[in-house]
Amino acid sequence: MSTINYEHITSQVAALAKETGLFIKKSRNEASIKTESKGKNDFVTQFDKESEARIVKALELLLPEAGFIAEENTSQKQGVRFTWIIDPIDGTTNFIHGLFPYCISIALMENNEIVSGVIYEAGLEECFTAWKGGPAQCNGTNINVTECDKVADSLIATGFPYSNFSLMEPFIRSLHYFMQNSHGMRRLGSAAADLAYVACGRFDAFYEYDLKPWDVAAGAFIVQQAGGKICDFKGGNNYLFGREMIAGNSNLFDEFSTKVRNFLEL
Repeated sequence: MSTINYEHITSQVAALAKETGLFIKKSRNEASIKTESKGKNDFVTQFDKESEARIVKALELLLPEAGFIAEENTSQKQGVRFTWIIDPIDGTTNFIHGLFPYCISIALMENNEIVSGVIYEAGLEECFTAWKGGPAQCNGTNINVTECDKVADSLIATGFPYSNFSLMEPFIRSLHYFMQNSHGMRRLGSAAADLAYVACGRFDAFYEYDLKPWDVAAGAFIVQQAGGKICDFKGGNNYLFGREMIAGNSNLFDEFSTKVRNFLEL
């Protein structure tokens, strides 16, 4: 079985993400946005589709044998060993309204393991990267999660549901608790940015439900490579396809994840 250089491939994907991110940022200022609805409060623009098409085309050249899990279904190609997981614009509602952050998120899965992750946030033009066996970085500088050791001293990120309101009551109770027992809560509108900011120490922890794999694949891996931990609402590892995630630094993770699970574990 042939091997690949994870650092090299991550560098190439980072260059692609930056190029595509700058393209959509510039294009948004020059062209009107045509918006379609995929469901309640679930939007797609011509830029999502064009961004994904550009990314898929470039990744097919980079790793021809790989398949794709992509939000806009630009490619349904199945991979045996490698699969790219792509969100062409994470934070589309922010993008539509001219708000940052919005991100390009690309992860590479080898068999069932994420081995490379790239998030490019267009507002601050920051590129977060990680590869198997390597560090997490932002614009080439190593990053790490915080050392905050209790929820009472933490800043917590979350996301609001936009179509699945099945857990709204326990979710609101969780917000009520964390608002009163932490430094505060933030909701940026992009799970990819939330996870990148946990990885680089701007947030101490994050949780959300009704997530898609393309929202979190790169970000979860970058958090782990930055020294953080990830789990689902049952404390297990089904966070990539299980549509729910808890993330945080290693020091407060047990306390934080237990609190979230007390509210949201079914």
